[in-house]
Amino acid sequence: MIEGLLDLASAFGLSTSAGLNAYIPLLVVALLGRFTNLVTLESPWSALTSWWIIGLLAILLAVEILADKIPAIDSINDVIQTVVRPTAGAILFAATTQSTIDLHPVLAIAFGVIVAGSVHAVKATARPVITATTAGTANPIVSTIEDAIAAVTAFLAVIFPYIVLVWVFLVVLLIYLLIRRRRVRQAG
Repeated sequence: MIEGLLDLASAFGLSTSAGLNAYIPLLVVALLGRFTNLVTLESPWSALTSWWIIGLLAILLAVEILADKIPAIDSINDVIQTVVRPTAGAILFAATTQSTIDLHPVLAIAFGVIVAGSVHAVKATARPVITATTAGTANPIVSTIEDAIAAVTAFLAVIFPYIVLVWVFLVVLLIYLLIRRRRVRQAG
């Protein structure tokens, strides 16, 4: 039962991370699944540990990191990622919960889509505002912070899943406070 709860926390953490950057948590899970016992993926999710998939994820991550730093391109990238990030969240949620939790795959996929899609929606909504208010100068900084949060969340989700619950709460609180501060500034 404890293992199932930890896997559920991992699933939520990895899906949250996918909402910021789809390829970081997928690559983390793929590499840890290939080289360690920290992640056990059953079929069909074990395909993530294939060298072809790992290479493809690394290339897509490099493209995502570059595209997300350039003000005009990041908005186009966010539109493309509206499909990719929730899909990655669904894959991660289903793959992480398959072996220990008797959760129907459709329900697992739905949870992953909702979690990653919600995080992506907040990011995609905030980014144009940040671009407009800073003339794009803050985009590389904000994008780097998002990537760092995605990486830390993905690693914590696998290595210390119980900490993920606290981490996700803090990230959501930070996002809420930033949005609230922006609304107060706009109203005042």
